Amino acid sequence: MKKPEPRIVSVATAVPPQRFTQQEVLRITGYTRPIAREIFFNCDIDYRYLYMDPINGTANESPDELHRRYKEGAVLIARQAAQRCLAKAGLGVEEIDCILVCSCTGYLCPDLATILVKEMQLPRSVQRGALLGLGCAGALPTLQRAYDHALAYPDHRVLVVAVEICSAAYYIDDTLETLVGNAICSDGAAACLLTCRGDTGPRIVRFASWLDTSCQNSVGFEQRDGRLRIILSPTIPDLAPPLIDRVLDELLCPQGLSRKDIRYWLIHPGGRKVIDRVQDALRLSEADLAVSRRILRNYGNMSSPTVLFVLHDVLETGSARVGDRGILLALGPGFAAEVALLEW
Repeated sequence: MKKPEPRIVSVATAVPPQRFTQQEVLRITGYTRPIAREIFFNCDIDYRYLYMDPINGTANESPDELHRRYKEGAVLIARQAAQRCLAKAGLGVEEIDCILVCSCTGYLCPDLATILVKEMQLPRSVQRGALLGLGCAGALPTLQRAYDHALAYPDHRVLVVAVEICSAAYYIDDTLETLVGNAICSDGAAACLLTCRGDTGPRIVRFASWLDTSCQNSVGFEQRDGRLRIILSPTIPDLAPPLIDRVLDELLCPQGLSRKDIRYWLIHPGGRKVIDRVQDALRLSEADLAVSRRILRNYGNMSSPTVLFVLHDVLETGSARVGDRGILLALGPGFAAEVALLEW
């Protein structure tokens, strides 16, 4: 009997309707220091999509208003991404057996997966789950839980949604870490359909994770005055390469593979400096990271869905051939490196 092979059948994305230039976001956030202009205009980002008032931004919003905006925006773009994903796969909502959602920029109860059951009119018997607080790496652990479900129930179709409204977590103060976060973070959603049924799309071969718990306070969110405030250590670009080296060994060595066997490097663009350091450490070409840089330039860092935007872009080109391999890679709070090996 053939072993079940979970595959990513389709991927789709969604963003808020309002697109902002860096100049517009700088005006809205109210930064006046010269260093703010330097950071905003030297981070290799041209545009970001934000679910917020283009005139007044977030400065005068209460914590309750931020929460309402998170819920409204997250439900809107998560639903759009999920519906587009199902349309690409040629499936109706009644054919979904499980929905898993990850997010870190807001908290909802009932959770977002349960809300989407109603919004999308998914089957009343659908299984569901929510993964919270995993930051930029969140899509990969969520994919792994989908993979586990698909192996346990080979006839099931699993819908994965990663969604963030980072603009509902903007915290304005005089520190460099919030300035950098406000200069690069944005809003977006991505969905993918995973199943063992059919033979289209890349199959997921293996996952690996590696955590450096000594750096657990280097990235994430904290609560201040009822608001989420970003934690973004300037040491992250230096911490990333050794962590990535270790997790790639965990991923590839058991398969008898090396880095030269990888055609597609689907790397979450956490920021220009992080991409540069990863490129140097892995000795990758500009072509290897062209998609990641393009996503950063046109969307910014959307946290958890961003790596799926990179995958979506690659899949849309249709350039992958049978036997090609790719690596999905993202860094997140923990301090964690998460990877998945794909094969076409």
